Amino acid sequence: MLATYQGGGPGFPLYRSEDDGRTWAKQSSVPDAGTASGVYLQPFLYELPRAFAGLPKGALLFACNWLGTNFGSTNIQLYASTDSGLTWQFLSTVAQGGPANTTNGATPVWEPFLLLHNDNLICYYSDQRDPNFGQKLAHQTSKDLRTWGPIVDDATGTAYAERPGMTTVARLKGDLWIMTYEFGEPDDPENPDQDNYSYHVHYRIAKDPESFRFSPDIPLLDHNGSAPNGAPVVSWSQSGGVNGTIVVTGNDDQDFFINRELGAPGAWTRFSSPMPAGYSRFTIPLDGPGAPENRGLVFVITGAQYGKSGPVEAGIISLG
Repeated sequence: MLATYQGGGPGFPLYRSEDDGRTWAKQSSVPDAGTASGVYLQPFLYELPRAFAGLPKGALLFACNWLGTNFGSTNIQLYASTDSGLTWQFLSTVAQGGPANTTNGATPVWEPFLLLHNDNLICYYSDQRDPNFGQKLAHQTSKDLRTWGPIVDDATGTAYAERPGMTTVARLKGDLWIMTYEFGEPDDPENPDQDNYSYHVHYRIAKDPESFRFSPDIPLLDHNGSAPNGAPVVSWSQSGGVNGTIVVTGNDDQDFFINRELGAPGAWTRFSSPMPAGYSRFTIPLDGPGAPENRGLVFVITGAQYGKSGPVEAGIISLG
């Protein structure tokens, strides 16, 4: 298993475990320590499930946000490794925006997420460059990992001040896909103040992960009407019944939010666990094909909640 996190610069430290996550040792950095310069944010590590664009099955891709020389820009960058993460090669810049600034009207890009689908690598990200929106969700695709197609919107607000952000995507049973994101909106829409926003988790369901823009925006609410808030991550486990189990995590809750009805709006319930809450707490179901002994087990790795300090911690929860 490989893991990384933001905050260990320069670049990102890459840790390796050979005992199912019980012990970890640093093996390298992304970018390589000798070439990393400046500040990097928002890492995303991805293993190719099949050969693609000249890279073999199992090659690693890594996306991040480089803040440019003297913090003058934001840059969604893509790297690759064919030796299990020991060394890394820069491939391309997916998107470039203005300096890092979350104020509406600024023009940065943020928070990459990678997915290989059919003959395209999709790079989802948050985009403040469109003058019609404070922030929107978009993606671009590539067939060669070096050139990128046009910007495609995935989710926009109905008012300029609304800020959907932080895309994550998972495949559900059959041909369904889910996209989760935080939906930033002012607490007082008539007098929007960016110091007073809520970032409740919303989601969309689609049959094509490049077509979420055609799906309705759905707030994620549990049976009591409570919503997870901030930095959501979604995954899907085959366990839990005929439709499997969707697992969603948010920054503000130690509980997970699960759905065993393919995302039906009224079917979300809280699921308690000993794993602490965290910003972009990541979940990896371990019950894939060929692993019946792991049925219902989910590997969880997390840092601290937003604005707080804490260790990077890993553990395993059971959905049973």
